Amino acid sequence: MTDDKGDAWIEAGFRQLARSGVEGVRVEVLAKHLGVTKGGFYRRFEDRAALLEGMLQHWSAGRIAAIEQQTSLDGEAARDRLRALIRLYSERTNTEAMAVELAIRQWARSDQVAATAVASVDAARLKNVGQLYRATGLKPEQADAQAFLFYAFIFGQSLLFLERGPRGRAQLIARSAEKLLDDDT
Repeated sequence: MTDDKGDAWIEAGFRQLARSGVEGVRVEVLAKHLGVTKGGFYRRFEDRAALLEGMLQHWSAGRIAAIEQQTSLDGEAARDRLRALIRLYSERTNTEAMAVELAIRQWARSDQVAATAVASVDAARLKNVGQLYRATGLKPEQADAQAFLFYAFIFGQSLLFLERGPRGRAQLIARSAEKLLDDDT
């Protein structure tokens, strides 16, 4: 279990992960960025593997909690909640969070613990958005397919470099997002 100072190491780990991937998350590098000695690290973590495990736990718990909160209807219509989610993820770009997401996914390609964390986050994302689509009246199979398309769109649009400029991009995203909300889906 980490304390507030352990959390500082985890946050520094995420910043380094976003910059240089999991290979760049080294105790010496993080200590330098935090302006402390390596000894401080070993008072909070047994070793680098414990830090990496803590990072994955922090990331997966945070992502799962976020999607559960973001998909809560709280009296709102399911289509309105889906529309709000699309706006949330397409109108503002959090480049560091996207870099962390991509780095963790790359890490998961060669590490089973990271792959398990990614799979749990993806399952929660698909389950919660699928429930929103079910609430619109879609059958379970259709709702699951729409949830999959929803996330393919959310992540895909953030990775594409469009030559349309900000306004053209926003218009294209809005038109594309409406396809995810069509009554015919």
